Formats: sequence, structure tokens, C-alpha cells
Amino acid sequence: MSNYETYETYDRGVRDDEYTDATQVYEDTYRPAYEAPEPVFPRQAVSVPQSAAPGRADRRRRADRTGGSTAATVRRLVPQALVVAFLAGGTTAFVAKDKAIELSVDGKPRTLHTFADDVTELLAQQGVEVGEHDVVAPGRDADLASGDEVAVRYGRPVRLTIDGQRREVWTTARTVDGALEQLGVRAEGAYVSTSRSQPIGRAGLTLDVRTERTVTIMADGRARTIRTNAATVGEAVQEAGIGLHGEDTTSVPPENFPRDGQTITVLRVTGTREIHEEAIPFEVERTDDPTLFKGTEVVERAGRPGLRRVTFALRTVNGVKEKPRRIDEELVREPRSQLVKVGTKPMPTSVQGADQLNWHGLATCESGGRPGAVDPSGTYGGLYQFDTHTWHSLGGSGRPQDASAEEQTFRAKKLYVRRGASPWPHCGTRLHG
Repeated sequence: MSNYETYETYDRGVRDDEYTDATQVYEDTYRPAYEAPEPVFPRQAVSVPQSAAPGRADRRRRADRTGGSTAATVRRLVPQALVVAFLAGGTTAFVAKDKAIELSVDGKPRTLHTFADDVTELLAQQGVEVGEHDVVAPGRDADLASGDEVAVRYGRPVRLTIDGQRREVWTTARTVDGALEQLGVRAEGAYVSTSRSQPIGRAGLTLDVRTERTVTIMADGRARTIRTNAATVGEAVQEAGIGLHGEDTTSVPPENFPRDGQTITVLRVTGTREIHEEAIPFEVERTDDPTLFKGTEVVERAGRPGLRRVTFALRTVNGVKEKPRRIDEELVREPRSQLVKVGTKPMPTSVQGADQLNWHGLATCESGGRPGAVDPSGTYGGLYQFDTHTWHSLGGSGRPQDASAEEQTFRAKKLYVRRGASPWPHCGTRLHG
């Protein structure tokens, strides 16, 4: 059959009652694009057998009668087709926005669907809060695509003491073993204060780690090198099989932490004690006395030194004697202060009948001109070698040799007025020379 004949057969197969007036209302046949069947257009609706096709004249008459109605029908069908196409495109975009994501929060994975554009939006939708010590992979600003995996690992505080050094660190590991690996702690041979499989909660934990170290211990002329995770030098010495006895000690305090590569010397100590007595100096208390001439000091009460008993430790370390060390002292006797009277009375310088004599010559002869001179017997003292009795009879106090040179000369002048030069039988002639 020719194309013309096909068209013709189609035209004859359309009945008049299949055409509608332009005012007819259509039923809403909208369905989502992914559910709607393929639209059926008028020319596909009916298949008419060729034998029933009308003739050419009938077709012409019918075309004249229905020409306006067909155009109206086409105008009504085009908007419906556009709506179907728009909805189909919208559904495609809707489906494209939906993403299948695998979200793992602290090791617990789950698969979910989301319209979030990036990781931050996804976590906000899921109510997952992250802090500065938490890790998000990929980054929080990373865009999302269907099939992506997002992992959140919470940070946990660890109050870590490693080889005696204390610090607080953060880890995203969920077990002690994982934390040690993450922090780069050499765990082989180390002492760990808790089980390595111990889980770490969000609140963290306190962890003490002592790594294995090489320590050399010198004792009794022999070196011993050991591998240890001991907490103190004393423990390391014991692990080396070395005993400490009596006052024995180590070159490093036994309570110190042994460092890697450290050499520790054991000190063999023998010691004794010695007791010495020491004098405690007395103090001198001076008081003014207006009855004494200026420059005169009289000891009213002699001082007495105190006494203390001191204990010293004498040590020999590895055969070498050390300097004695003061370890104890005991007071045996308190010192007693010396009381001294100090003269404040103005000293007269003139004695009538004696001022013009050569007192300097007499003093030089008697004592060599020394105010504190004392003869070998201890009986005579001062510039002019007074005995104590004579000195007191002249108004002097204490010992003559303790008085000033001016007072001694004044007392000597008074003695001359009383007795002349007789008190100085050997040097008296110097007074007139």
C-alpha cells in the first residue's frame, strides 16, 4: 500500500464522534514521569481496516466540516505533553539529588540517603556534633556524591605519663593499644599501667607508660648493662642483681627515673662518727658610767664562753675519705655576757705642781710608752706601771692598763703631788730631764 493510501485509510478510520468541540474539558491524566505510560495521540488511537475507508469525496467533505475542530484538539494536546515532559525532568532531578552515603560515627557504620551537598550539612542533618579534637574524613567542606563514605572519629583526652614526663594528649583511637600506636609510643617491652585492649571512653583515661631503656650500672669494679622499664634507679639496681647494704647509695638519687643510656655508679660507703666540743663566744654589754672619766672602761663582770658538743660524720666512699660532715650538735653551757662600764665624765688634764714635768719621758722609761703594758709578774700595768692598790687610791677603777692614756697621766700627776718621784725609783729622774 502506498503512503497516500495509508493516510487515506487512516482518515477513513476516524469517526465523527471521536472529534470533540473546543469547549470540551479533558480528564487530568498526570502521573510522575517515571510512572506515566507513553502518551497516546489521536492518530494512534484507532486502527481502521482498509475496506472501511471512505472515498476521496467523503474525505474532502469531512475535512471541510472538521478542519477547525482538529486544530483545536492539537492545541489542547500540546500543553499536556509539555507538562508531562516537565514532570519527567523534575523527577529526574529529584532522583539525582538523592545520595546514598555510608556514615561511620566512632566506628559504627550505617548507610543512609540524603540531599545534603557537603559533609558539614550531612553531619548537621544527622545531629552529629564534632569538636576541635575530632577528626572528619573527608574534610568538613568536602562535597558529597552518591556512594561516598564519611567517617567521624571522636577525640579522647589521655593524661599520659611517659618515662616520668607528664602531659595531656588527644587521640581518636578507641583502645589503649591504638592510642599508643597513634601517639608513636614504642610499646615493645614497655610497662603499661592498664591492659592494652582496654577501651578508651569519650572521657579519656590516665595512662602511665615506661618504655624499655638501656642502663649501665657500675658496682664493685664491674659494669652491668641491662634493658629495663624500671620506675626508679633503685629498682634498676635491684634488677641488675646488685645489693645495697648499710649506708651504700648510688651516684644518682635512688628515687630518680633512670634514663636511656644512663650510667649509674653504686657507692660503697663506710662511716664513723666523731664528737668535738666547741666554745661559744660571749657577748660584751657596755653601759655608760658618769663617775668614770671618758676613755675609761671598767669590766664589771667578766664574760664566760659557752660550750657546745658537735657530732661529725666521717665517710669513706669506695675507699676515699670525704670531708667530715656536721650532722648534730648539743648545747652544753650557755655563754655569759661580759658587762663593761664606759666612763662619760670629762677628763681633767691639769694638776697643779705637776703639769710642767716630762711625763712622756717617764712613760717611755717605765713602759716603752704603751698604755696597756703589764710587767712579767702581772703586778704593775699601764704607762706608769701602777699597782692596783695605788691606782684605786688615786680614784681609778678596774685595772690601770685598761684606762685611757690621758687618765693614766692624770692619776700619775696626782701621785707625784702626793709622793714625788719616789714611786718610780729607776725612771723618776726623767721627769726633770
